[in-house]
Amino acid sequence: MSVNVYDHANELERAIRQSEEFENLKKMYDEVNSDETAQRMFENFRDIQLNLQQKQMSGEEITQEEVEQAQKTAALVQQHEKISQLMEAEQRMSMLITELNKVIMKPLEELYGSMQK
Repeated sequence: MSVNVYDHANELERAIRQSEEFENLKKMYDEVNSDETAQRMFENFRDIQLNLQQKQMSGEEITQEEVEQAQKTAALVQQHEKISQLMEAEQRMSMLITELNKVIMKPLEELYGSMQK
């Protein structure tokens, strides 16, 4: 009897949406977006992050000036209480997803790990 993995994946999605980590993340995200100043600061921070990631992925060199600007912007947004709380909630959500990924990958790790013996 085969298990429909997609049904379980959909159950996992619902569980994530109902998790304390996701609920808190959504609340913090909504709070940042309801504050015009915080929203602008956060979007600017994200734009800088994305730009640096794109440069890095394409093999472009990141200048010292860009690094310094990113560091200054990061320090600034972390001083804003709502943004700081959002970033903490993002970190907790990331940790949850990392743990879920470990659980999901366990059968493959066991399978391929047993082949190495």
